Amino acid sequence: MSQHLQDKVIVVTGAGSGFGRLISLKTAAAGAKVVALDVDEAKVTAVVEEITAAGGTAIAQVADVTSMPAMKAAAAAGVAAYGAIDVLVNNAGVMPLAYFSDHERAWERWHAAIDINVKGVVNGISAVYDQMIAQGRGQVVNIASIYGNAGIEGSGVYSATKAAVTTISDSLRIEAKGKIKVTTVKPTGITGTNLASWIVNDTAIFGLVGQRAESYGQHVQQLIDGTLPAELTDVDSVQYWLIKPDDLADAVVHVIDQPWGISISDITVRAAGEDYLY
Repeated sequence: MSQHLQDKVIVVTGAGSGFGRLISLKTAAAGAKVVALDVDEAKVTAVVEEITAAGGTAIAQVADVTSMPAMKAAAAAGVAAYGAIDVLVNNAGVMPLAYFSDHERAWERWHAAIDINVKGVVNGISAVYDQMIAQGRGQVVNIASIYGNAGIEGSGVYSATKAAVTTISDSLRIEAKGKIKVTTVKPTGITGTNLASWIVNDTAIFGLVGQRAESYGQHVQQLIDGTLPAELTDVDSVQYWLIKPDDLADAVVHVIDQPWGISISDITVRAAGEDYLY
């Protein structure tokens, strides 16, 4: 059971779907007050309605993370509603995997990814920083990726944005020592999200599996066919092949659900039996 989420005010970007929705639901169920941000008004409103219908506390704010004024306005709304901002989860992000040879059809998504994945994180931090410093405590959780661990074939731009998230996290941790806890969460491949909708070239995924490309391809086909062996789908098996959105959301909740004096600063969430290399 949660020990440290009760009444924490948590701002979640990209809260209308995917990880953001799950993080919002799970933290609210544990007693947090959620400020749910998303560019899609209908989706973020639906999430807040789901939270309040279950007896939780949340407000919806329509905000594009690439807009500093919008992010500052959303943060101000959270303070006005609940009197504080304890945690920011910079979750909003996109994944435009593509080779540089795909530049003609990829560049617009690459540019958008830089705006969302990098500028969005900077804007989020900037929007809550003064409030957290004034409070004397706060936490920023930035969702990075294993793709940011190295330059990977088929993921140059995306990897660069996620490497930037890690660097930004490290710098903030140093600057705000003793007042703002900073956590960098690096998930591996995950099914059941809308991240895949941004992929430009489907074959670009193979840069992350390297010499395991054959087994990865086999497992993907089994996933599509519904024939993955039971041990690869059992979360209690060391052969568990691919984490699910719930697995990542639970990890994010875990790093928030800590005493103020404990900071889990870096966490990679991966399946024990996955085919990803980094």
